[in-house]
Amino acid sequence: MNSYWPEFFTVALVHLLAVASPGPDFAVMLRQALCQSRRNALLTAAGIGVGILVHVSYSLLGIGLIIQQSILLFTILKIAGALYLTWIAVQCLRAQEGGVYVDTKNSSQQTGLAALRLGFLTNALNPKATLFFVSLFSVIISPGTPVAVQAGYGAYMALATGLWFTLVAVFFTLPAVRKNFNRFGHWLDRLMGGVLLLLAGQLLLSTVSGAEPPSDPSSGMGQ
Repeated sequence: MNSYWPEFFTVALVHLLAVASPGPDFAVMLRQALCQSRRNALLTAAGIGVGILVHVSYSLLGIGLIIQQSILLFTILKIAGALYLTWIAVQCLRAQEGGVYVDTKNSSQQTGLAALRLGFLTNALNPKATLFFVSLFSVIISPGTPVAVQAGYGAYMALATGLWFTLVAVFFTLPAVRKNFNRFGHWLDRLMGGVLLLLAGQLLLSTVSGAEPPSDPSSGMGQ
C-alpha cells in the first residue's frame, strides 16, 4: 500500500489545482452562498462533491474513454452542459435590486433538494470535468493500480471538493461578508450570470468548431 502514496499525492496536487481554478462550480457556489441560506449553500457544496463521484464512476468503468473518443457523445454532453449553464445564467441575469441577497427568510429560498440538485448537476454536466477525470485516470494513475485504490482516490477527490466548497459557503455566508455585498448584490448576481453565459457560449462554440478542451489533467477542470 505504501507504494501508492506518491501516486496519491500527485493526484491530490493536480486535483487541488483543478478544484481551485475558476469555473461553473465556483460561480454557482458563490451565488448560492450570497443568495441563499447557509444550509442551502452547504447542500449545494455537497451536491458538487457528489457530482465528482459520477465522473469517478464512469472513469473506473472505462466509459469515460468511450465518451472522450466519441465525437457524438461528447458533443451531446457539451450541449447539455451549455444549456444547463444558460438556464442558470438567465436566473442570475434576472436579478433585481433589493432582491434575495442577505435576506434568507423570504419566499425565494430554494428547497434543500433543489440546492443539492443544483450543485450536483452543475458538476456532473461539466464536460471539462469529464476530460479532466478521464485524463487523470488514464495518464497519472497507473493501469496497474488496483481498482479499490483508484476508487479510494475518487472518494478522496469527492470529499476534498465538497470540503473546499463548504469553506466557500461558510465564508460567503458570514454576516459581515454578506453585509458588504448587500448594496450591489444584484450586480454581482448579474456578473455571475454573464460569466456562466460566457462559459456556456464557449462550450457551444467548441461544439460548432469541433475544438475540444485540453486532455492534460494539469490544465484543470474549470470547477
